Amino acid sequence: MGRSGMEETVRIPSARIEGTIELDDARSIGFAEYGEPDGDAIFWFHGTPGGRRQIPPRARELAGERGVRLIGVERPGTGHSTAHLHDSLAAAAGDVEQIADRLNIERFGVVGLSGGGPYVLACAHELPERVVAGAVLGGVAPVRGDDAAPGGALALAGRLSALLEVVHQPLGYAFWGTVFALRPLASQAFDLFIGTMPEGDQEVMSRPEMKHMFLDDMLRASRSQLHAPFYDLVLFTRPWGFSLRDIRVPIRFWHGDADHLVPLAHGEHQAALVPDSDLRVRPREGHMGSLDAAEEIIDSILELWPRDKKSRPARA
Repeated sequence: MGRSGMEETVRIPSARIEGTIELDDARSIGFAEYGEPDGDAIFWFHGTPGGRRQIPPRARELAGERGVRLIGVERPGTGHSTAHLHDSLAAAAGDVEQIADRLNIERFGVVGLSGGGPYVLACAHELPERVVAGAVLGGVAPVRGDDAAPGGALALAGRLSALLEVVHQPLGYAFWGTVFALRPLASQAFDLFIGTMPEGDQEVMSRPEMKHMFLDDMLRASRSQLHAPFYDLVLFTRPWGFSLRDIRVPIRFWHGDADHLVPLAHGEHQAALVPDSDLRVRPREGHMGSLDAAEEIIDSILELWPRDKKSRPARA
């Protein structure tokens, strides 16, 4: 770790179990699990980019304190997950269903940061009998169709969607090579990145444990591949395969009012479309500050859990 500039004195909760899950088509998905093996299960979807360990330290601690089974899931093309581009976000929910089956989980909550947000919504729509509730933290909004939100950083990707379909694979290799070459400067790069954030985000992300978590996750996720960010961009700019208006699972949104990557208007837009939703605005925070709301996020999902139908082993 010393070669990457990571602070070796920082200690955060480690995964209880970590590895890969093989899907029906022989692809593998990387995961990291925290908390109690018999607790209510919550899947945590990383941002774009990220990997299975992109779970804030406080959320890891809460998994033990609340008796929760908290599982970080890597998307195809990052970390230990086989590279694969789904036809749509709706199709990607099938991976999560198989993961839940393999881990003997019947019902579960879902949390997603930034680019993980659309996957929360996809699971909620496609798996309504299994998803208890979802939490979206600064989540990306649709850029096409009746649910599209105007503006934002992803608007350009939407205009270039045809080009992305052609060049996403070489872009993935180029991005991976760049990140790999910069590994010795990871700590300095992180500090520079934090310096561009709004004040609220800087307060959250400058904490040593948060820096340690992000560097540890990013360096591990990028060891062998880093195509997932561009798979995300392609899927975000395609039709999602469902309408937010048809989601029947409770969704709670957290969004910073100083977010310049995914504007607050996008959070408001999505919350207005999802029937059972609630938007919690984070003052002075940008795109990453909502990670500091881990306790509120996890407790909100647990409060929506139907206690007469607690997480049970999946049926064979």
